Amino acid sequence: MNERLHSVLAQRGVSPESLAEVCEVDPKTVGRWLGGRVPHRRHRFSVAQHLRVEETFLWPTPPPHGSRPDAGLGTELVGTYQNRASVPRERWLQLLAEAREQICVLVFSGTFFAQSNPHVAKMLAERAAAGVRVRLCFGDSDGQAVAVRGREEGIGDTLAAKIQASLTYYRPLLAEAGCDVRLHDTTLYASLFRYDDNLLVNPHVWGQPASANPLLHLKRADATGWFDNYAQSFEAVWAAARPWTPDQEGTAAHGQD
Repeated sequence: MNERLHSVLAQRGVSPESLAEVCEVDPKTVGRWLGGRVPHRRHRFSVAQHLRVEETFLWPTPPPHGSRPDAGLGTELVGTYQNRASVPRERWLQLLAEAREQICVLVFSGTFFAQSNPHVAKMLAERAAAGVRVRLCFGDSDGQAVAVRGREEGIGDTLAAKIQASLTYYRPLLAEAGCDVRLHDTTLYASLFRYDDNLLVNPHVWGQPASANPLLHLKRADATGWFDNYAQSFEAVWAAARPWTPDQEGTAAHGQD
């Protein structure tokens, strides 16, 4: 399957049928392209021009026969978004619903994660009941990393308040087997959202909110690639994070919106 073509079509809001019309081919032909078949050269050019991406992004040049491609590099990147808000809501829901092994989230506040899906806690609990390991790691609102990030964005204590408000959505998960919520006090270079072998990486640009920054969709292809580097960084932060215990520390006020 050509994940990159699927992703770009979703980003641009272009249906396979309309792409077929632009390229003057049968819709079944586009279906075969989405399934992994490489189009003729003239069609590759037409698709890339219409979707405003490089042709080599959609169909990377295969390595010479007998050579070993760079592990993971260029093969794991299946989609890019100009900013996090550009990711269709349906994509978030699909990835969450289709997870079978693990869901890992690393953010400071992750406010959008619940606000864009009011049923996120229920959905996560359902995945956990189906055997999926759910781990959510938020910033410690009392920590230094959150204070520094708030100053860099020019919002002061607002980030800490957003974290406390965001956590209220996930309080029901504390009683669910297979669900863990922790708080970290580390510099967050990128927000991470992992669903099995799919990983959405939201790099942070200094002084800008995460929502305004690009997002990369990675799919695991090799144990030494980009995917595993980010996955290992999640594990390192998770290991140093502390469990969220709202009843003991009062970090999340009840009823906060």
